[in-house]
Amino acid sequence: MSEWEVNAVKYADRNARVRGDSFVFDDRHDVAHPMDYFIWVLRQGERVILVDTGYDAAEADARGRPIRLDPRSALAPLGIAPEAVETVIVTHLHYDHAGGLHLFPNAKLHIQAAEMAYATGPCMCHDTLRMPFSAGHICETVKRLYSGKVIFHDGDVEVAEGVTVHRIGGHSRGLQAVRVFTSAGWLVLASDAAHFYENFQSRKPFPIVVDMQDMLEGFTTIERLASQPELIVPGHDPLVMSSFPRDKADHIVRLDRGPNLPPV
Repeated sequence: MSEWEVNAVKYADRNARVRGDSFVFDDRHDVAHPMDYFIWVLRQGERVILVDTGYDAAEADARGRPIRLDPRSALAPLGIAPEAVETVIVTHLHYDHAGGLHLFPNAKLHIQAAEMAYATGPCMCHDTLRMPFSAGHICETVKRLYSGKVIFHDGDVEVAEGVTVHRIGGHSRGLQAVRVFTSAGWLVLASDAAHFYENFQSRKPFPIVVDMQDMLEGFTTIERLASQPELIVPGHDPLVMSSFPRDKADHIVRLDRGPNLPPV
């Protein structure tokens, strides 16, 4: 099986957060706890697959959550032209993962059917559940559907040789993690199945959740999917930027060779 190169591309961060924003029932709920925002890039020769798209300046202004780099600029050091991207795996439709779909107009989207049903169904009548979504991003997904550019999955599916998606749920109804075959073994892009290492390592759920049982069982699933625990990459942990080597720019790290080894 051919190996994939994998990059994490940081485009934003949010530092005015506390541990109570990241963990349910945390004993140190008022201690500072920053969050990073990523797009992930899978590359095999000339083939490129994006995992999620980030969000743009308009969404940043609407939510009062500034971005450091437009997703297109963030990807530029990797030589990726947005119009040339043909495949985007959407882990879920929350604003920070699907807010840049319109920036990649020619891409086919891979989404769990359960996520689309959730984001367009009666659960969205509740303000709390609707909060992480933006109507424009959902409408963009529907437009893409009607132009024949959405591929729905139901559970575990191979998107390409060495790239599989796995429905986790929990944080969002159709959240999916992505497993990628690399030179270091099977790497798991957990996305929001685990926002931080501590979520799955200590079995501490993230507060934005639609199904707590699915979230907790998802921690076990991502551990099973990875060749080793060090190859689980959480969706928002700033430790990712210090755990893996820089590649092409200060906001990009290389994941497929495994984390930096400690000095001998």
